[in-house]
Order: sequence, then structure tokens, then C-alpha cells
Amino acid sequence: MNKSQEYVVKLTGSPYEIGYKHGSIAKEKVHNSLETYERMFKEESGFSWKEACEKALLHVDAIETYNRNYLEEMDGLARGAAVQFEDILALNARSEIALVTSPDGCTAFSLTNPKTSTTWLAQNWDWKGLQINSLVHLKIEQKGLPTLEFITEAGIIGKIGCNSEGIGVCLNALVTDTWQPKVPIHLGLRAVLESSSIEEVITKVKVGYNQMASPAHFLVASADEKAASLEVSPIHTAVIESTNGKVTHTNHLCSLEMKNRINERTKPDSFSRFSTMNSLLDSLNETELDEDHLFQILSNHHNYPYSICRHKPNEPNDAEPYMETVFSVVMNLTQQKLWWVKGKPCERKLS
Repeated sequence: MNKSQEYVVKLTGSPYEIGYKHGSIAKEKVHNSLETYERMFKEESGFSWKEACEKALLHVDAIETYNRNYLEEMDGLARGAAVQFEDILALNARSEIALVTSPDGCTAFSLTNPKTSTTWLAQNWDWKGLQINSLVHLKIEQKGLPTLEFITEAGIIGKIGCNSEGIGVCLNALVTDTWQPKVPIHLGLRAVLESSSIEEVITKVKVGYNQMASPAHFLVASADEKAASLEVSPIHTAVIESTNGKVTHTNHLCSLEMKNRINERTKPDSFSRFSTMNSLLDSLNETELDEDHLFQILSNHHNYPYSICRHKPNEPNDAEPYMETVFSVVMNLTQQKLWWVKGKPCERKLS
């Protein structure tokens, strides 16, 4: 289910064993993640690492109710990486700690019937450039669950990828002041990856009560030609169906009801990237599509350096955190294939 430039870390066993192997194999990268976020929390949110860990611990009860296996996997990960459980928990709750002040820049899209005969899911993940050294490609086999394959930051147990049932997910961050001690969004992404249908995905993020601790966008698609935009939050979850086989999202809310309930801080380039991506996708000839065509779209430089393929400004504004494309991913969910590029897609080598 993969075709990437990086070594694939294959993990099997109990939740604790899966975590331990993740932590021990990627120990150096886990420590890089911890260094990145300790610095980021202090400089951009005013949190010491101790305070960040204390906030992360507020999520434990919700995680235990949601899926205790995630706590066991994070415990094993901490042991494998020779750090504390609270350190790993803080990494997995880093969006809930950081995304009040740190803007993201991700651009994601899905294509399916009637736009194409193949279901595609793709995105650029834009974040701190230092985290390029923390990237890991995980493949996880668990008893009674689909096989998972995803790209993540070492130490974080859920992110962007797909599974053996043909379910895929992408992530767009939203900068807001909304938070409740519910399930961190990266654990919600893990739950999506463990699902067998879009209907099951929606249940895991919404049914009963709005289960995600902070606002974010999950773009989900499936091999059976379904796709949906899920704007999640602890107070409301909006489900936006695909239009003519296409779903696009950047870093602003699209649901009117969400806009009325959530106070967000959106950068103008989110709207520019959204418009550019929609124009590019509308002009596609579906008979010619392959992964290289989609990486070319993700390489677009309109409004450079704040473009779909996002680059570090030549003169960064120290008062405004900058983001750049850290990895780019394309998934063919029909054929259960995943390709990704570390760094910017414009610098990739054609496969």
C-alpha cells in the first residue's frame, strides 16, 4: 500500500508493543519533536513544557473513555523513546496547546466520481520546517482492525494517511480560541484511520456529542467513491458533502453554522489557496490523472511564498510565525496506494 521515498516503520502487536517499537525505532526523531514543541510552546503560546504537559493531562479521562488503547500505545511509546508519558501525551495534544497562536497553511483536496473514476486524496502539510527531521512513515497492523499507513511526526500516533479498507484522511488546522478537555484531534485522526466506512468515521467524531477537543478539518474519502469535509470541534461538527466529485479545504471554516459558533483567526492566503486549488481542479482532464499530475498541482506557486506549495519567506517576520510545506502526500484510495514527498513537492523527483 505504499510507494514512498522513506523507510516504512512496520509495527505490530499489542497497543503497548506498537508504541514501544515506534518510540525505540524513532527515538531520535521523537526527541526532535519534543525539542520543537518545547520551543514553540514557550515562544508562541507562553507555555513552559511543564504547563503544556499539565494541559495535556486534562484530556486523559476523555481519551480513556474514547479508546483506552491509545493511552497504552502512548505509554509504550514513551518507554521506547526513554521519555515520560506526559511528554508523549503533550505531543499528541500539541494542536490543542499550540493552535491558538500558530497559523497553519495546509491545502487538501479529494477527487472522486463523477470527477474521476479513481478516488484520490492529497494534501500539502505546512508547518514548522524543523519538523521535517521528525517525519516517520508508519504501517500498523492490529488484530481486528484495518492495516494503517500514515505519515506523522514521531511521537504522534495519528495523522495523514489511509488504510486497507480504502479509507483516507487529510488534516487542515484551524486557528481558534475554542477548546474543551475532550479527545485531541490527532487521536481523532487515528480513529478515522481505524474505520471501515465514512459513516463509521462520522460516528467517531460526532455521534453522542462533539468529541474532538479543538476545531480542525478532516477531509475523508473512501474507495467506494465517497468523500466528505468534516469541520470538527467540541461544540459542533459540520459535514459538507462533495460537489461534483470534488472537495477542497485550506485553513478557514466553510460551514456557515461553524462560522457562527467558532471564533477563528484566518490568514488571507487561506482564501487565495482555496480559490487557486479549486480553479486547478476544475480544469483537470480526468482521463490523464496519475500521482505525478496531482503532485504538480500541489507544486503551484501562485501568491508565492504563501502559495499552495509554501516556502519560507526570504525575510521572515519574527513577530508572525511562518510555515512552510514539510511534506506532500497523494493517495489513490481505489488502488490503496500512497506516495509522499519529504519537503516541498516542487523539489520532488518524478517517479
